[in-house]
Amino acid sequence: MWRPTNYGEDDFAAFREAMDASKVETVIIHAVYLINTATKDKDLRKKSQAALTHALRIGDGIGAAGVVLHPGSTLGDPLQPSLKRAAKVIKAALKDTDHCKLLLEQTAGHKGLIGRDFDETAELIELAGGGPRLGLCLDSCHMFVQGYDITDEEHLAAVLDEADEKGGIERLGAVHVNDAAVPLGSHLDRHANIGKGEMGRKGLAAFLSEPRFEGLPATLETPGPEKKGSSKAEVTLARRLRREGLKRREK
Repeated sequence: MWRPTNYGEDDFAAFREAMDASKVETVIIHAVYLINTATKDKDLRKKSQAALTHALRIGDGIGAAGVVLHPGSTLGDPLQPSLKRAAKVIKAALKDTDHCKLLLEQTAGHKGLIGRDFDETAELIELAGGGPRLGLCLDSCHMFVQGYDITDEEHLAAVLDEADEKGGIERLGAVHVNDAAVPLGSHLDRHANIGKGEMGRKGLAAFLSEPRFEGLPATLETPGPEKKGSSKAEVTLARRLRREGLKRREK
């Protein structure tokens, strides 16, 4: 929904206090999916900018590690003008907020979506000013269906080397951990439960144990065993796969 939440300083203080008293170490905000920073429609672009700015202000208030954004779609328009429109919206939202990072999520690669590969993401970051608040969020399912084979340590390392060369791996602020319900390179955003998809347990163990992901917040976005979202059992399994991956890397 476009309707913004109405949080004030008391709400932010209560949230931070609750975080400090809990076992939760990090919070990530996902911007609303309605946002399309690249659209030619002036009304939609205005709403997108307002929604993105609002999310970043909440991030400022609660101390979030970042706001994850799907930049949007060209909707059939040429790529370069679309990237410039998207960059303008992003720059304005960053200018009107203080310090929360904006993490551009790499998409599954279907036609028209901004951020289909590291080149597009790097260009958008540059057009948006290239400041330190602009970062990346990598999704295991999206990378896999985009055509990157990341199901073993060697291939994953090569993909991250490419990301580092083109965008700077130091911008990486979060990862999404999902198995893929569709094959490598299918360009379809279809998440599967941990270890139940095309990447499998071994592939996700490699992803979860990647040294360059150390210390990053990792979010599960799986359907869950009852299609009601990720479960505690999946979190436990993800932790186990991470340990298995780390042991394999030690050999």
